[in-house]
Amino acid sequence: MTASIEHVALWTDDLEGLRAWYELWLGALAGERYENAATGFASYFLSFTGGARLELMAMPGQERGLRAHVAFSLGSRERVDELAAAIGAVEGPRTTGDGYYEAVVLDPDGNRVELIV
Repeated sequence: MTASIEHVALWTDDLEGLRAWYELWLGALAGERYENAATGFASYFLSFTGGARLELMAMPGQERGLRAHVAFSLGSRERVDELAAAIGAVEGPRTTGDGYYEAVVLDPDGNRVELIV
């Protein structure tokens, strides 16, 4: 089985400003803004030539930067379930508000790794 990096995520306190910067300088194409009113979370997925995406995320109390997660697309819910069980998921599997089926595991250094479809 080969996995592919689907997206990397960054926290920001200026979601619109950072989105505009990536669009202007790096040619990103922003998807629709996602918001969860209950938590104050908001995000954009930015697409780039080549297929990888960047998720820009904002939520009160989060420190800016690359302190979030890396996501690997596994191709099926069954594979997400299988690998999440084998590694030991700390969250999920579940369907997220923005439409992913995902589980979160931790790598040996404690970094969050999303296993997604």
